[in-house]
Amino acid sequence: MKFELLEVAGTHIFSMKAMTLVLFFIFAIIVVGYLVGKISIKGVSLGSAAIFLVALVAGHFKGVAFQDIASWQESLPAVDHYFKLVQNLGLVLFVTSVGLIAGPSFFKNLKKNAKSYVALGGIIIITGCLVCAAITLLVPNINSSMSVGLFAGALTSTPAFAAAQEAVGEANPLYGNVAVGYAIAYPFGVIGVVLFVQIIPKILHANMDEERAKLVSIQSNDAVGGKQKKLFEMDKFGMAAFFLAVMLGLILGSFHIPLGKGSFNLGTTGGPLIIGLIFGHFGRIGKLSLKVDQHVLSLFQELGLILFLIGAGMDGGAEFVAVLKEYGALLFLWGALMTLIPMIVGFLFAKYVLKLSLFNNLGSICGGMTSTPALGTLIKTANTPNVASAYAATYPIALILVVLLAQFLTRL
Repeated sequence: MKFELLEVAGTHIFSMKAMTLVLFFIFAIIVVGYLVGKISIKGVSLGSAAIFLVALVAGHFKGVAFQDIASWQESLPAVDHYFKLVQNLGLVLFVTSVGLIAGPSFFKNLKKNAKSYVALGGIIIITGCLVCAAITLLVPNINSSMSVGLFAGALTSTPAFAAAQEAVGEANPLYGNVAVGYAIAYPFGVIGVVLFVQIIPKILHANMDEERAKLVSIQSNDAVGGKQKKLFEMDKFGMAAFFLAVMLGLILGSFHIPLGKGSFNLGTTGGPLIIGLIFGHFGRIGKLSLKVDQHVLSLFQELGLILFLIGAGMDGGAEFVAVLKEYGALLFLWGALMTLIPMIVGFLFAKYVLKLSLFNNLGSICGGMTSTPALGTLIKTANTPNVASAYAATYPIALILVVLLAQFLTRL
């Protein structure tokens, strides 16, 4: 299929294949998205999240702007198929990178901090899950696909969003509602946590020097003494090890466990994430190195995220306006509640039950809310990178729980 314009003497002056059209859209959305993400209002910016919003707009106008051009309408099915491929490619790159990055500290933190930071991450996500379930069951005309999309957006969790979409299934007529709910709740999910970590120290009139002194490093990446055995590396950057993790993750995610009338599986989100955590933790199989260069992981994490957001935005944008008209502006309120209630409950639990210092508390809130932008803001607010240790302790368990619970919530 081709997109053709300006026919002169039987020849189209402009002709672009569907695949070329998709590539053009991808690069255009990335450029515009990053430019929009650079806009800062009082220190708050959307960053790469703006790419999703730009993709939503492009997805909305994709079938509207050129609806009178026959060749465009003929190309749309192929264009949609390619964007779905882009979305899935981005997903496996992103979640595998997250698993490999978190793996070295995840299992150690799980053992060492089970009664504190891990429990806090669980409290935050479970609270968000309960709020989502209550809204699904009590609010008229809200279906589980929409509410789980709001849940994923409120917690700024792309893996949860992907897991929810996969659990709902493309054949379900409500499939697109997941992306719409995510898009509606995501901006406040980002901005709400960013503002929270800046406002709380001011409300409490915190002495920043004293709070920095109270910070306790909880990272458990212990240095290993002695000589390291020479390991076999498949390539210089660990690319082969990365894609081996992807392959095994896709296999793991394809196993189905009977669950009531249906079944449960980790899918393309949970499978690569679990294998990534395992590879990241052990770092080798015998003499075979499973290490991946940190620069490669950072690149794949960012690239995977933006590719996934582009595919999801293009898909969800087609129904965004129609669904918003149907459900109304109250959707923004439900999304805001799913952000605020877990965050406040988590903060109070950390302060009064776990007795955490302010910056350890706020760092763990950023991890429990899976909010990387908020962590960056907190580092600037606290004027120390040590707050990242609390984030690292709560983030992995929160990430695992939000992915699993998002799939269960779609069954309400």
